[in-house]
Amino acid sequence: MFEKVLLKNAEKPDAHGIEAYEAAGGYQALAKVLREFSPDGLIQLVKDSNLKGRGGAGFPTGLKWGFVPKDSDKPKYLCCNADESEPGTFKDRVIMEGDPHMMLEGMALASYAIGAEVAYLYIRGEFVLCIERLETALDEAYRKGYLGRDILGSGFNLDIHMHLGAGAYICGEETAMLESIEGRRGEPKLKPPFPAVAGLYECPTVINNVETLACLPHIVNRGVEWFRGIGPEQSPGPKLYCLSGHVQKPGVYELPMGISLRELVDDHAGGARPGRKIKAVIPGGVSAPMIPESGLDVTMDFESLTAIDTMLGSAGVIVLDDGDCIVRAAKNINEFFHEESCGKCTPCREGLDWTGKILHRMEAGEGRQGDLEQLDFLCGSIFGNSFCALGDGAAWALKAAITQFRDEFVQHVEEGRCPFH
Repeated sequence: MFEKVLLKNAEKPDAHGIEAYEAAGGYQALAKVLREFSPDGLIQLVKDSNLKGRGGAGFPTGLKWGFVPKDSDKPKYLCCNADESEPGTFKDRVIMEGDPHMMLEGMALASYAIGAEVAYLYIRGEFVLCIERLETALDEAYRKGYLGRDILGSGFNLDIHMHLGAGAYICGEETAMLESIEGRRGEPKLKPPFPAVAGLYECPTVINNVETLACLPHIVNRGVEWFRGIGPEQSPGPKLYCLSGHVQKPGVYELPMGISLRELVDDHAGGARPGRKIKAVIPGGVSAPMIPESGLDVTMDFESLTAIDTMLGSAGVIVLDDGDCIVRAAKNINEFFHEESCGKCTPCREGLDWTGKILHRMEAGEGRQGDLEQLDFLCGSIFGNSFCALGDGAAWALKAAITQFRDEFVQHVEEGRCPFH
């Protein structure tokens, strides 16, 4: 029986307060690290744990920390990406609302590891309850001496500043987020240099996701072997999965990394609604290519999903049943990406406009011969040519929908109607 880790305290009443967090062992990891670990020792511990980033890319956390130059005389920064914007994704807000100190302790640990004395928490301005809870948690942590000057008498200093975003999806991209923190329009920057070398204010910067940071206190307290004993060897640890769409029990589920997608959907989320059958599942937020029902035996980890040409992403699992129109779903997803594109590059700005017009026409029963071929061409023109991953994700998701359910697109054109209306 899997024991919850990240949600164990968050589901208890008043777990967002510091007294409840301390009673559950909170901030003991920070005290232990400041007493027993050098920054390099903590980096090595996280490397040994093989913790992979939970924000989407799945990059090894300890390796990312190790890229920060130790000989730089510039200040170093940590940025927590709490701009949870991927449709179908709502796991980070559960941590921030239910157990915010766990994330703050993780931020303190990461800051110590990379030598940062200033950290930024970049959060969506719409997350009103999260912001209220975090403001209170920050005040409590400062009063207790877990933040500020000479933390726990160790000589380590850390200030955390909260920065509210304006709801731009593009600011989930790390360089666009840094631009926003600096007061400019959120647009991605060319890499290299990467943020670890020249990030916030052109200084060495590490960007970690909320769930990634929340894992750190547990790795310190319970050890590397415990963490690596959960899930597959290449992608270990507990994982938060968001289940939405046409399932009987939507919600956030904490389970081991590497659980079968079919088990996740059928056993934990209750499967399809009565009288319906699952048609497709999007495994990692709308930028992840959808999988037909026949492919649901794949395991939910970075390597397995990559092997079948999709991705774990944010683990925002969206279920579509046999009453759903794939063309309509593709149109809605495309409209989201077109709306959220920063417009910086032509493939994304113009390409998503054209794909949107074709999908809208097709869904309205006005599809034309050659539309599918045009969509194929546009997806190929956008993917690999956009400035950042937004255009790539949009094109990749659309191409998968066309590939897996081409008959539905053909039916829309040949019958001149949507068969699911």
